[in-house]
Amino acid sequence: MNIYKQVFDGKNIGEILYDEPMKNHTTFKIGGNCDVMIFPQNEEQIINSLQLIKQNDFAYRIIGNGSNLLVSDDGLREVVIKLHDNFNEIRIDGDLLIAQSGALLSSVSKLAINNSYAGFEAVSGIPGDIGGAITMNAGAYGTEMKDIVHRVKVIDTDLKVKYLNCDEMDFSYRHSRVQDEKLVVLEVEFILKKGDQKEILDNFHDYTERRTSKQPLELPSCGSVFKRPEGHFAGQLIDEAGLRGYRYNDAMVSEKHCGFIVNVGDAKCSDVVAVIEHVQKVVFEKFNVKLEPEVRIIGGK
Repeated sequence: MNIYKQVFDGKNIGEILYDEPMKNHTTFKIGGNCDVMIFPQNEEQIINSLQLIKQNDFAYRIIGNGSNLLVSDDGLREVVIKLHDNFNEIRIDGDLLIAQSGALLSSVSKLAINNSYAGFEAVSGIPGDIGGAITMNAGAYGTEMKDIVHRVKVIDTDLKVKYLNCDEMDFSYRHSRVQDEKLVVLEVEFILKKGDQKEILDNFHDYTERRTSKQPLELPSCGSVFKRPEGHFAGQLIDEAGLRGYRYNDAMVSEKHCGFIVNVGDAKCSDVVAVIEHVQKVVFEKFNVKLEPEVRIIGGK
């Protein structure tokens, strides 16, 4: 730990926390400690952090709201750069809505909807931030990030800042170029289209009602655990396999929506992994369908 303090203390990189519990930074409320967590306030501090990390050959990762992460009980032996409420400015410039990567999708959607701009209604309830949404090409109810993005401002592995147009992002189902090239998302520009305020609000309320009535939002989770298998719905397969409410310690297949695994107390990463593996085994045995996790399982010794 001393080597990290020698490198980072006193540098212009933002707030620094050492031996920080990851369970405080994921929506699953699960995970051991990371060695270091840095909270940059601006692009300069992000670049400074990355320069120090690369100069010292430290392992690192970028996180946001932690809504798609399952962190090992052993934690992370690396530097974590968190871009969340420390880097979350949103503004409207002409026909563009511009959001920093730490801005929550719900906040970006609210600004768009309140100004009578259409396109964000379906994704407004996704419990993540812009950076994560772009990285995973997040989507809901038939809308994905690729449908509303104009261009993305990123830092590449050479620490160069550049803009990538939507068609350069290699968006596909739960995938983007960010994953392949370990890009850091700084800011995203969305093209806005004026719409009828009543129609936009009606759509927003419809999607919100569908989400709140069918998803276990009252319990910690990572959202949908599995990717959608071709020709099927993961939640439906899990339900038909008789696994609704299946529980291992404090990790449980949600009784409200079988595509979710929820933390009903003090679940550990190992508990959730045990549920994931059991679900995969039973679904494959019954339907010959392999369920691929959408959640990113990270860390460990």
